[in-house]
Amino acid sequence: MMKEKQKVEDRINDLQSQIDVLPSGTFFCTRNNKYYKWYYTDKGKTKYIPKSERKLAEQLVKRKYLESRLRKFKQEEKRIDIYLKQYSLDEFSSYHVEEHPELQKLLSGVYVPLKQELDEWVNASYTNNPKEPQKLIHKTIPGILVRSKSEALIINALFEHKIPFRYECLLQIQNVSVYPDFTIRHPVTGEVYYWEHFGMMDNENYAHNVYSKLQLYQSVGIIPSMQLLTTFETRQNPLDYEYVELLIQYYFT
Repeated sequence: MMKEKQKVEDRINDLQSQIDVLPSGTFFCTRNNKYYKWYYTDKGKTKYIPKSERKLAEQLVKRKYLESRLRKFKQEEKRIDIYLKQYSLDEFSSYHVEEHPELQKLLSGVYVPLKQELDEWVNASYTNNPKEPQKLIHKTIPGILVRSKSEALIINALFEHKIPFRYECLLQIQNVSVYPDFTIRHPVTGEVYYWEHFGMMDNENYAHNVYSKLQLYQSVGIIPSMQLLTTFETRQNPLDYEYVELLIQYYFT
């Protein structure tokens, strides 16, 4: 968790340094029929921005966007501090500058809309697990073949909730090739999560390998119940659909 805190602090410093070199002021726009007019406020005064000064508008919208990101990371920093003090985490929300259609145009050189990024990520090719392809026999709603009925259950639930994911996508950890069952992107924040389903926990050798795999994840800061979702089953205790739904709702909705 301290590594995560340092990453957030570094990101805050980087965003602040970018903001400091931009013009001061808060951008906003109004709509007149099908046209937008640009304005900004600075030191209590409101000023009109003509279309000939598009560069200024772009810089002010970039500032607005970066300030929005900065607020999110500062709140994330507070969440981490609370967690480190052993208090519960609270969800936070902030206005997404990138959701405004006019601001999107002015931000075209700054960012790719998250929905577009996630769509491209889902549809892009990636390296799959090459091990035992003959075991990919269970069908899913999106048409992906998987190795077990439980994995099919999880994929169907993710698909129905419109959660972006990849199945058995390569992840390099300390020169070790790992293929998490599911690599997931949060549909709102874009954050990366992993989901491992361990379906043979009554097998002693299998359970030992599970422990080793979890240690490998933790060595790079991928922590169970935080960035790593885990589900388990034995022959007598199969995976419960309601529990899968509960996990998805807790982490991603």
